[in-house]
Amino acid sequence: MSKFLVLCLGNIGPEYADTRHNVGFMVGDYLARKHEAAPWQLGRHAFTTEIKHKGHTYVLVKPTTYMNLSGKAAAHWLSTLKLTKENMVVVTDDLALPFGKLRLKAKGSAGGQNGLKHIQETLGSDEYARLRFGIDSSFSKGRQVDYVLSPFSADENIDLEGRLEKAAEAVLAFGAMGVERAMNVVNVK
Repeated sequence: MSKFLVLCLGNIGPEYADTRHNVGFMVGDYLARKHEAAPWQLGRHAFTTEIKHKGHTYVLVKPTTYMNLSGKAAAHWLSTLKLTKENMVVVTDDLALPFGKLRLKAKGSAGGQNGLKHIQETLGSDEYARLRFGIDSSFSKGRQVDYVLSPFSADENIDLEGRLEKAAEAVLAFGAMGVERAMNVVNVK
C-alpha cells in the first residue's frame, strides 16, 4: 500500500475560511468529507487526517503556519511520515488560471505563490508535484491581496463544489497513477 502526503495550502482562522487563497484547505476538506475521514487532529505545524482510496493512504495536511511558512509543515510531515517529496502533492490557488481550471505539474517555479516559494526554499528543490486550482485574476491594479483574501463570487460559488470534486479526483489520480500519467488526465480537461 502506498502512502501520499497531500499538503493543502491556506491560512488558519475564521477570517480566511472561505477565501480564494484557502482553496487548498477546501480541497482537503472536500476529500475528508467525501471519504468520511476521522476528524482533523491538531499536530505539529498542521491539522491532519487521512483517507484510504483504492489501496492507497492519503495523509491530508492543512498547515497552521499560514501560507508564507508552508515549508515548515511540508518538511515536518515528510519526515514524520518517512516519505520522499515524490510522494507529496501540494494543492494551492493560482491567479494565472481561470476559475476552477486545474493544472497538475511534477515540478516548476513558485510562480509568485508564497506558499510554494517557502516550500521550495525549505526543501531546497522545486521537484515536487503541485495541483494548482485557478482562482482567476479579476482584480484592479494593486488589489491582489484583497482579491485573494476575499470569498468566491456568487457565480463562482454555484460551480465551486463541482470544481472541488474535480480537484479531489486529481489528487487521487496523482496517487493512483503517478504524476506523469495523472497530468495527462487532469491537464487536458
